Amino acid sequence: MPYSVSIGGIREAVDEPSSRGTRVLADRLWPRGLRKADLGDIVWYRDASPEPALRKAFHDGTLKRDPFFKKYLKQLQADPDCLIPLMKYARSGPLQLLTATHDPQSSYLNVLVQAIQEALQAEDEACADREPSSPACHAHLDHKHLR
Repeated sequence: MPYSVSIGGIREAVDEPSSRGTRVLADRLWPRGLRKADLGDIVWYRDASPEPALRKAFHDGTLKRDPFFKKYLKQLQADPDCLIPLMKYARSGPLQLLTATHDPQSSYLNVLVQAIQEALQAEDEACADREPSSPACHAHLDHKHLR
């Protein structure tokens, strides 16, 4: 099943009227100059953003783009539960991931979108022989005892 997950900038999203679907600010740090009251319907979820040490290494230049993306993907794979809230949003309709970075289209959000899409696909394949009757967070459980 295809899911709609897109990427955008938080500043533009705050200025735009609410669209259908869910908009999630996926940065670990709060954007400068933005008040929480400015978010409106935008959700702030930072548990799936790059860990502080990884983010700092990338920003100070000790870690280049490709190694950063690989380490970030490993971080997400080591903690797949951090994707569950984002997977729920994607299952309920279009999901837009937002960041305060200057170029959202070339940011870490591309890795996050890939991880979300792969997790959703794996979960859909795991449930292919039965109707999913519970939220995404329960699909990874073995339901043999319920049959």
